[in-house]
Amino acid sequence: MRSTQPVATRQAPASAEEPRRALLSPARRDALFGILLRAVAVLVAALCVLVGVVLVVRSVPALQRFGMSFLWGTTWDPVQQVFGALPFLFGTVVTSVLALLLAVPLSVGTAIFLAEVAPRWLAAPISFAVELLAAIPSIVYGLWALFVLVPALQPVELWLSEHAGFIPLFRGAPYGVGMLAGALVLAIMVTPFITAVTRDVILAVPHSIREASYALGATRWETVVRGVLQYGRTGILGAVVLGLGRAMGETMAVTMVIGNTPQISASLFDPAYTMASVLANEFTEATYALYLSALIEIGLLLFVFTIVVNAAGRLLVLRTRGVAAGTGVVA
Repeated sequence: MRSTQPVATRQAPASAEEPRRALLSPARRDALFGILLRAVAVLVAALCVLVGVVLVVRSVPALQRFGMSFLWGTTWDPVQQVFGALPFLFGTVVTSVLALLLAVPLSVGTAIFLAEVAPRWLAAPISFAVELLAAIPSIVYGLWALFVLVPALQPVELWLSEHAGFIPLFRGAPYGVGMLAGALVLAIMVTPFITAVTRDVILAVPHSIREASYALGATRWETVVRGVLQYGRTGILGAVVLGLGRAMGETMAVTMVIGNTPQISASLFDPAYTMASVLANEFTEATYALYLSALIEIGLLLFVFTIVVNAAGRLLVLRTRGVAAGTGVVA
């Protein structure tokens, strides 16, 4: 007969991995993940601070020699060891602002078409093409501008010089190389970027805004202008500011078509210089410490300007996302 007494069950030996699993509990994994993310964020911020500190330290000889006059000095003469950054500031600001004046209407119009007007089968390939244009290297834009844009600009500048030469903006020799060419290539480069961000902002506008506008009898034009664009104006402004930061820091494409002459001129046909261009052209030619320090100080100015512009744009975009989140829409 079989015994009816209970048989003692064998207990499996404790696994060596159980203490390890206890150490890697979900709560501890989340804590480690949070620490890792904080460390990465601190590392990025530390790199930015380190770059700024290095630029300041390497700029000390120029700061001691020229002081604040470096900002408004108009002479850049490495032979005489006289350096002024105003021509580079002027060229950077003029080309960037003119590029935005040309790019913003085209970018906003394209974004409205993609988000509000175009059917889905057409909006998808155009959106892909816009994003593809944003990914093209700047050297490719520079080569295209040098061999296609500049020759095409020469007859246009000649016509403007003959018929509108009484305006200071259109005086000068129509060589095709100058501030106008630099602004045009910048406008072409920042248009895809502004378009993509503006399209996302428009798509984040709640549909209730459009429905309310149509319910009041508004046309599509009035709905877009007074409803959609008015609601997303902060995000669109943020896209424009980010595009400005992109234009200010562009180097190779502008260097190839702007003429690279440190002068201040009212004519858009005359050559000029930007902060990024002078760094690309003359950094390897700096043969003494003061020359190198002056170039590094220009890099410091460009670094500060870019951070300020991008920080302002980021704050505006975050504000738009906060407004959209408050209405239940994810920006």
